[in-house]
Amino acid sequence: MKVKLQHVAHARSGDKGNTSNISVFAYTPELYALLKDQLTADRFKAFYAGAITGPVDRYEVDNLNAMNFVCQGALGGGVSRSLCLDNYGKALSAAVLGFEIEVPESLRSHLRGQQLLS
Repeated sequence: MKVKLQHVAHARSGDKGNTSNISVFAYTPELYALLKDQLTADRFKAFYAGAITGPVDRYEVDNLNAMNFVCQGALGGGVSRSLCLDNYGKALSAAVLGFEIEVPESLRSHLRGQQLLS
């Protein structure tokens, strides 16, 4: 079944200059294994459809069931240089919660909210 990331994990972020730092924390170790397979740096960048113009590096933090994505060229030149009012890292971390993850039926009880897409 496909679910939005918000049912699998939560996200936190920060920004510095034109770089956004987004961390994704799985709710359980079993869900983290799915995230590691499906939420690659390439898929993460593609999800933002051109909003991130530079490279994306993914760092795994296995003992926290988390991944940290460092996104270069993600803030339109930086918060103080952009005319966009909500061009902060927090907006990017909220958006990634809409990323779709394929979750086996056997892990349904690990999800939060459990609203299915298909």
